[in-house]
Amino acid sequence: MLAVTASILTALNRQQTLELLHADLESVLDNLTQAVEVPKTGGVEILSEYAPRDQRFTTPLSGRYWIVAGLDGEAGVAGFLSSDSVWDWQIPWQRFPLADGAADPGQLKFADARGPDGEPVRIVLKTVRLPDAENPIALIAAADRRPTDRITRQFLITLLIALVILAIGLIIAVMVQVRISLRPLTRVQKDVADIRVGEKDKLDDDYPQEILPLTVELNKLLEHNRNVVERARTHVGNLAHALKTPIAVLMNEARENDDFSDLVRRQTRAMSDNVQHYLKRAQAAARAEVLGARTPIEPAINDLTRLMQKLSRDKGLIVEPGKVAPLVFRGERQDLDEMIGNLLENACKFAEREVIVTAEASGEDKLVIHIDDDGPGLTPEQRAEAMKRGVRLDETEPGTGLGLSIVKDLAELYSGRFELEDSPSKGLRATLILPRVAHT
Repeated sequence: MLAVTASILTALNRQQTLELLHADLESVLDNLTQAVEVPKTGGVEILSEYAPRDQRFTTPLSGRYWIVAGLDGEAGVAGFLSSDSVWDWQIPWQRFPLADGAADPGQLKFADARGPDGEPVRIVLKTVRLPDAENPIALIAAADRRPTDRITRQFLITLLIALVILAIGLIIAVMVQVRISLRPLTRVQKDVADIRVGEKDKLDDDYPQEILPLTVELNKLLEHNRNVVERARTHVGNLAHALKTPIAVLMNEARENDDFSDLVRRQTRAMSDNVQHYLKRAQAAARAEVLGARTPIEPAINDLTRLMQKLSRDKGLIVEPGKVAPLVFRGERQDLDEMIGNLLENACKFAEREVIVTAEASGEDKLVIHIDDDGPGLTPEQRAEAMKRGVRLDETEPGTGLGLSIVKDLAELYSGRFELEDSPSKGLRATLILPRVAHT
């Protein structure tokens, strides 16, 4: 639009400048009309008292010229008079609309030609018929167009500079306006991120009126998410309760010592273990989808190591936290206790003297928990086997073989990882890599 505006204004300026030049040349023709006469002896004369008095007409090649030409019957030039400024200019009669002027006396005709030095010249021609003249007389005024073209060019340059400054100002204004206008949305983005990492549980209600409906709907969506998760937990609990009684009945009925009762007991126990495993997994999956859940890991580690220390007192084990950074797990406390508790229980089964738990930050949004024991450890093949559901590497120890599988599933539900590797204290190191709240 600015370019179109520049084109229109430049065209208007060029037209107005040209009209002013035409008006100036027309006044010269008016003077010449009063000054020209045809003597009885023939030809044309100019009365000096009526001739144009502009100094430029007496200066050779000044850029302003007038010519009075007598026309013959075929609109040819029979003779002419000119201002002193014409000097030795070879007048290009073929560029003058003499025939048009002769056919339409009294009307102005405009044309362009080249001046003595090749400069562009604007020409105005008018033919008149004098009472005593047999043929019409052509009155011509011409002016160098370079000054008017220079004015137009200077106007264009000034206009372009002004419009460029205006365009830059408009761009800056739009950028500032967009930045200010979108600032509330940037705030919404930050608040939603805070909800995702657990720093908030809902959006504030002090946003501008234009985006307040959006924040209200987002809060409703968050509330709906919590309700869905809560209903899922309730259904899982109901399912666990519904299955508990039938399984207990089956176990109670299989009290005989025959092979069939033993088969029923083993299959019922396996069914119970699998039901508990998948119920826990379903509960964890529901909790993992809750936005805003956050759990400090230091209290969880302290509570679990204290509990395992009491349970392992008869074995003479030392179960204690090592260096634990004050980090916040982005998830539910129940799931964190489930993972660490299973790993501690597993470590205490095989440790000889001590089990140490440490925690540290990793990257911008991860935390790493190490559980080290000084037991016999596992080979790489045994570690891979231990991760499988229901596999027990040591049948002499109690358990179902589901503990490490549950830990692995829970870690993956939170987009984390569970790894087994050699411990610095010669035993086994269990490593949990979990999401954390970046800003606490």
